Amino acid sequence: MRVGDAKPSRYRRRVATLLLLALFAAGGVAGQQQRQAPPLPPDLRGVNDQLTGLTKDVANTISESFSFCVADPVDDWNEAFNYTADLGFVRQCLAETRGDMPQRLCTPAEAKFYFTSLFNAKGEKNLFLKTNINCGRTSWAPGCEPGWGCSAGSNPVPSNGDDIPLRTTNCQPCCEGFFCPRGLTCMLPCPLGAYCPRATMNVTTGLCDPYEYQITLNSTNGCGGADKWADFDSTEEIFCPAGYHCPTPTSKDSCSRGHYCKLGSTTENKCIVKRSCKENEDNENIIILGAFLVGAIGVLLLIIYNCSGQFLTIRERRKAKSRENAIQLARQQLKAHEGWKAAKQLAKRHVHGVQDHVSRTFSRRRSFRQPADPESQRVQESRLMGSVKAQEMSDSAVFSAQRTSEISEVMPSVVMDISNDGEIVMDKPAPKGKHRSTHTQIFKYAYGEIEKEKIRQEENKNMSFTGVIDMVKEQQKEITRPLLKVEFKNLTLSLGKRKLLRSVTGELQPGRVTAVMGPSGAGKTTFLNAVSGKVTGYQMTGSVLVNGKHGSIRSYKKIIGFVPQDDVVHGNLTVEENLWFSANCRLPATMSHRDRVLIVERVIDSLDLQGVRNSVVGTVEKRGISGGQKKRVNVGLEMVMEPSLLILDEPTSGLDSSSSQLLLKALRHEALEGVNICAVVHQPSYTLYNMFDDLILLAKGGLIVYNGPVKTIEDFFITLGIHVPDRVNPPDHYIDILEGIVKPESGINAKHLPVHWMLYKGYEVPSDMKDDLKAMGEESPQIGPDRSLSGSTPHCLPGGIRDAFSHERNRLDNRLSKPNDMSSRRTPGILKQYKFYLGRVTKQRLRDGRLLGVDFLILGLAGICLGTIAKLSDPTFGMPGYTYTIIAVSLLCKIAALRSFSLERLQYFRERESGMSTLAYFLARDTVDHFSTVLKPIIYLSMFYFFNNPRSSIGDNYTILLALVYCVTGIGYTFAICFSPGSAQLCSALIPVVLTLVSTQRTTPTFLKMLSYPKWALEGFIIVNAKRYPGVWLITRCGLLFKSGFDINNYKLCILILFMYGLFFRIVAFAAMVLLKKR
Repeated sequence: MRVGDAKPSRYRRRVATLLLLALFAAGGVAGQQQRQAPPLPPDLRGVNDQLTGLTKDVANTISESFSFCVADPVDDWNEAFNYTADLGFVRQCLAETRGDMPQRLCTPAEAKFYFTSLFNAKGEKNLFLKTNINCGRTSWAPGCEPGWGCSAGSNPVPSNGDDIPLRTTNCQPCCEGFFCPRGLTCMLPCPLGAYCPRATMNVTTGLCDPYEYQITLNSTNGCGGADKWADFDSTEEIFCPAGYHCPTPTSKDSCSRGHYCKLGSTTENKCIVKRSCKENEDNENIIILGAFLVGAIGVLLLIIYNCSGQFLTIRERRKAKSRENAIQLARQQLKAHEGWKAAKQLAKRHVHGVQDHVSRTFSRRRSFRQPADPESQRVQESRLMGSVKAQEMSDSAVFSAQRTSEISEVMPSVVMDISNDGEIVMDKPAPKGKHRSTHTQIFKYAYGEIEKEKIRQEENKNMSFTGVIDMVKEQQKEITRPLLKVEFKNLTLSLGKRKLLRSVTGELQPGRVTAVMGPSGAGKTTFLNAVSGKVTGYQMTGSVLVNGKHGSIRSYKKIIGFVPQDDVVHGNLTVEENLWFSANCRLPATMSHRDRVLIVERVIDSLDLQGVRNSVVGTVEKRGISGGQKKRVNVGLEMVMEPSLLILDEPTSGLDSSSSQLLLKALRHEALEGVNICAVVHQPSYTLYNMFDDLILLAKGGLIVYNGPVKTIEDFFITLGIHVPDRVNPPDHYIDILEGIVKPESGINAKHLPVHWMLYKGYEVPSDMKDDLKAMGEESPQIGPDRSLSGSTPHCLPGGIRDAFSHERNRLDNRLSKPNDMSSRRTPGILKQYKFYLGRVTKQRLRDGRLLGVDFLILGLAGICLGTIAKLSDPTFGMPGYTYTIIAVSLLCKIAALRSFSLERLQYFRERESGMSTLAYFLARDTVDHFSTVLKPIIYLSMFYFFNNPRSSIGDNYTILLALVYCVTGIGYTFAICFSPGSAQLCSALIPVVLTLVSTQRTTPTFLKMLSYPKWALEGFIIVNAKRYPGVWLITRCGLLFKSGFDINNYKLCILILFMYGLFFRIVAFAAMVLLKKR
């Protein structure tokens, strides 16, 4: 009877229309056909029961001794010893032994004795059995010869199952379908997949073919049957030859056309393409299918290479069309607005004219005649006045409508829309019912506001004194940002014994634009970093107060903008995409979308970036916008988040005069919103210099020479006897003095200027500068504090207007007495930022599609080369090919993973310091990389599998390769974040090779193997392949797994560990991103 029902075919090849399904279906390997057990004749039932019991004991023995290579004892027994489909060789053996076959079969003790002797404790093969009761030094029965067996006869079988019975009588050659080992006088059935005919003597060699054993000299025995069953290298002759299939151990049939039969097959396997398989085909030639897939994937890669950026281009064109329509509508609306204002004035004049005419008419009538009926006269007057009043009321009702900034979409009929200044604009209504804002409507609102701002600016050019006061008051009402006043007292920054800043005292006021100037090495950038809280690794003394309160300025980072000296922008995004990402992540989460559009469009317009808004910024390798435009984008990234404190490090460097003035005008507009602006500038022109409100002048050594309004700096230096020559730019003259290029006319030492400033402001002179104070002696001018330094406005305006600005700006200080809650700005949370990051990274990947296509191409070529060179070898279960696969895939995927983080280190640090979520950034990049993680195994296997043609299914191979790619991608992340690009690439190239060699060496300690991810990947590949080697391959499978230290039951464990390795290294990479600081 059967021990278990044979499993039906698990994997059947199928051809589908979809490429992916065809790819996976092509790798399916048909299982063994289920054998239907015919009814047994009475004379074979007892023998079959004994044979079943023996083979079951053999299977159990192998399972107990070699559990690491037996996945399911029932399945392995059915695939190796289930002969119920055809017992012809048993019937033949019964006839040859005249019914004595049961006495010749090995007992469980003998079977255990044989199988446990095949390998020693070190895993080495041992084909010479130990001596036993029948075959020893004192007794050597004829059945001890290879291929011969004896009968137990009437000898009783030992009651102890571990003892070998005496078996020395009636010795004869082993039956076909059985094997009789040398040194053991019983018969064991050959497994399915083996071919065990009777041996014949080769006269030339003197060996018994096909088993190639030699009869002992002076022995009367001839050639018998098969002599052993062990691993393939030792007993290759009993394996069913390739190109044939052996349903039983005694039959060998040729493989028919349209089928293929691999080594050790029991059934034929259908070919996917029948014409590709001739008779006696040992393997299916699927290189043609592989070539087809190569071509299909090549076309796909070609599409990705050339068309990846077109999707974004189409979307940008649609948005540009909506934007152009909105600009035209906004301008038409403003034109209609001006026309309506003129019509309104005309209507008002007409109404007043009618009123005057009516008044004169009634006065004239009352003077010359009396009305016949006073009541009728009152009725007529009331009717006339009613019409006039009705006209006045309708006019006033229109102009007293609620103020709104909504601009309706142009529709067939006309309605009235009220603008911010209370004026009526002709427009067309939105459709009735539920209305949804479109891109055109939103852009229309934004550009309408921008155009109105431009008109107000033009009107303000010739504004009177009273108009300036009203404008400032109106501007004050519109200030919604928290105001930040930054004060620094005795700020000293040291690096070792070197002092970078010394006793710096001053303040930065909201609503003012402050310039920081000084010679090279004066510590200008260091000063900005110290004020903004970005210094690390330095010893800092003194205090930085925000709105008069002590505390870390980093707690205000969500409303602080810092523009670095280098243009740290994303080169593979457009100008608009860079600005929009910064706005989405840093503006309040509750801000409406149209207000965001207004802010972004206003910044683009103020920085004159309209012409390049859809142009890619560009990188070193790829040309983009100009350097000056990139500088303005760098500033715009901070302007779109509506900061309260904006710090800029050399924003005008690299810009021409007109671009610098354009940038300063935009900054001045921000200052009117209450923004505290501080910028380092080098050699500004006189016009640019006059656009600043305040100036901080630093000397070498980080000492302040002046901190106050720009308009009073010349007065201060005049008190020191320093005059600016005619036609010389004042800041250039002062910096030349500090550099020592120009000597002051008064003979004052430039080294003493910081001390003069301290005395002028009444600050305490540091102890290490007392010598300078003594050296000054009587030369120090006796000057008192200048109260005019307490506040100022742009001195380029007329005096009266400057005083008006000063008066109104003082109201800002009153607001500082009631500090706003800085936590009031709630930027988008992690999930929303993750969404924004996901969109940005997707766009970057699409623009880098060519680079991704090159990665896929190299991976596919590696699959072709390794699949062709490392041809599958059945005795090794394809281990060499899989070893090379692990090395190649690990190396290529790690190097590709380095680009995810190593190329954007500066951009990441800038975004992190501005308060953006590191977790959202990391998860977004990892999520987009999952696309490559899923696709790369398919690309590689579509080449490797069809050129190597292993027995395992492509689905199993894909699962392991997916886990491997996920694992090595996480390791690549860690290298990219923790090491410099050069070191990361070196580690990515060496570590896969080293770890693979370590994991495949038998002398390597076990714990090192366990820590090596190639060990688990290789074990997974070998396991899924070993399961496809049943029957006669059972001992070969056990020997290989034992030698390699693998366990056939660890498939799920291998997959789990690889994924856990990938997750672990991702956690390490994320922790490194959080903990590691900018180098």
